[in-house]
Amino acid sequence: MITEQAPGKLYIAGEYAVLEQNCPAILVAVNEFVRVSIAKSTGTSGLIHSKQYSQDSIHWIRKGNQMVIDNRDNPFEYILSAINFTERFCLEQKVSMSLYDLHVNSDLDSADGKKYGLGSSAAVTVATVKAILNFYGLHCTKDLIFKLSAISHYSVQGNGSAGDIAASVYGGWLAYQTFDKAWLKKELATKSLSEVLNEAWPGLKIQLLTPPEGLNLVIGWSQKPASTSQLVDKTNAKKKFIKTQYDTFLDESRKCVLDMIKGFNEKNISLIQKQIRLNRQLLKDFASLNHIAIEIPRLTKLINIAEQFNGAAKTSGAGNGDCGIVIADEKTDIEEMKNNWRKNGIMPLNFLVHSIA
Repeated sequence: MITEQAPGKLYIAGEYAVLEQNCPAILVAVNEFVRVSIAKSTGTSGLIHSKQYSQDSIHWIRKGNQMVIDNRDNPFEYILSAINFTERFCLEQKVSMSLYDLHVNSDLDSADGKKYGLGSSAAVTVATVKAILNFYGLHCTKDLIFKLSAISHYSVQGNGSAGDIAASVYGGWLAYQTFDKAWLKKELATKSLSEVLNEAWPGLKIQLLTPPEGLNLVIGWSQKPASTSQLVDKTNAKKKFIKTQYDTFLDESRKCVLDMIKGFNEKNISLIQKQIRLNRQLLKDFASLNHIAIEIPRLTKLINIAEQFNGAAKTSGAGNGDCGIVIADEKTDIEEMKNNWRKNGIMPLNFLVHSIA
């Protein structure tokens, strides 16, 4: 039995803008994991089993008179895609295929099955890719695992930046810029998978960051799950109608995140906190422009309480639920802040940053 794991992630800054080229975001990997165990099958068929995902709901939409299933929130779709692309790569390496059983176990949901918003689809994709590569005896670099996982994930989701994939592969704090999706689609249509995996991907940048001493990341959960893919769909649909404002948002988000990266490089917590507050406002303006709810009332409450305790706070990820994050320093009474959160229906999550050697 081989077991591989991949950590969940949280966005710190740069959400929505990160979907575009040359717009960085900052993410962090957290010490909650998806684990995938793989073993040679003893029967005449292989098995894919997950205790958590067996009861998952399926979303669907109406297109004319047709009922269309939206599988982007179904973890099994990501597992199957990861198997498909990883085995394709293995076949190109002249590896003989065999039957196996996959067992998936996840920490990335609450006890009652609600999603925290830690990027479970990305983590299960990465853990599946790693498990299959290990099963077939292929020891690959993090860069190759990232690319294979990004292709697998994107083929199901159809949108997104793959920043959550990067956090699950590289761990720790990182600055991330997405790759050229049109270029990748063209390459995959004309070259072997192995060739594409070994190429430099235009636009892709992944930089590990070291947080300043005294910086504390505090996480609160709204107890309301959200769907990233559906929110991204809504904003993508409006882009062409608000082009000038959208371009301004991208420019301002880029500058904000670059200044935040400078704060990490200069060990300047105050600069990081200043940019967290600015990024919050940029996202609020973006939400208003797109008529979407990124900062729901409970997340606003989380942020306002954090600010009372000298913490710089904002939503994390697509918003409309899930988590809020706080960048705190030695002036922040973290325990009292968490007590105030609990009184207001916000659950503190005692996750730590997970680094990968």
